Amino acid sequence: MSAGDQLWLPGHRCAALTAPVVDRVHRAAMAAADTAGAELRQRYGGPAAVGYLVDLRTRLAAPAGLVGAAGFAAVTRYQDPASCQRVLDKQVAYGMLVRHPDGALRATERGGAFLTDLYALHATVTGQIWGAEHAARLARLVELTGRLLAAALAGSDTVGQDTDGLAAGGQDAFRAVAPPYEPEGTPAGVLLLNRLTVLRYHRADAHAAAWTAAGHTARSIVDLPPGPARLAIEQETDRRAAGPYQSLEPEQRLTLLADLAALPG
Repeated sequence: MSAGDQLWLPGHRCAALTAPVVDRVHRAAMAAADTAGAELRQRYGGPAAVGYLVDLRTRLAAPAGLVGAAGFAAVTRYQDPASCQRVLDKQVAYGMLVRHPDGALRATERGGAFLTDLYALHATVTGQIWGAEHAARLARLVELTGRLLAAALAGSDTVGQDTDGLAAGGQDAFRAVAPPYEPEGTPAGVLLLNRLTVLRYHRADAHAAAWTAAGHTARSIVDLPPGPARLAIEQETDRRAAGPYQSLEPEQRLTLLADLAALPG
């Protein structure tokens, strides 16, 4: 790749521009699924029984899928740890999750059945909101997000390095949910939704590394107002999150942005 191509849309700028678009598309799809899934949740005991299964579905749906204690703590880093454990207690009591002595989580047989039904619900919902007219766009996005995930997974094997924009400083949340479980025949809409979920955690880890390096905690960064200090942390987040985007050619980066922006939601 030439220096001119790098200047066209460098990885850190692509990371910055992609993040809000990914958030919009992901939140819209998950909100639609939440509305459509009321009956499904009630069938398995209600929201108190299934909450973290939804959040961790990309790993817990896999056969023998585990989410370790460090990964769970990273996924819930902005929540009160004691409250999170009380929620887990309820989901264990409902027979949806098993919590191992080391804190690792896995779905029970009942939890796995819920996740199978959840994947089916997400297939229906994404098929409705990203209909046939978006089929070609979805195919491109599935391919490009697959490349991003492969690069992010390769980068997670070099945690602690600080080269080429890799998210140095730990990727516990990303590694808790990646790679997403993608059984044969998974529809394109579900593939895209779950890949966006996992990529959001990759950026969340980069953000956590950036605010930690700036001397903040999960509580203090939430309270940090807009201004130069916040801007510096966001720019550092973009730099740390840039690695996967550098695996795409400049034209692919533009295609990713354009196709995400064109999705409804």
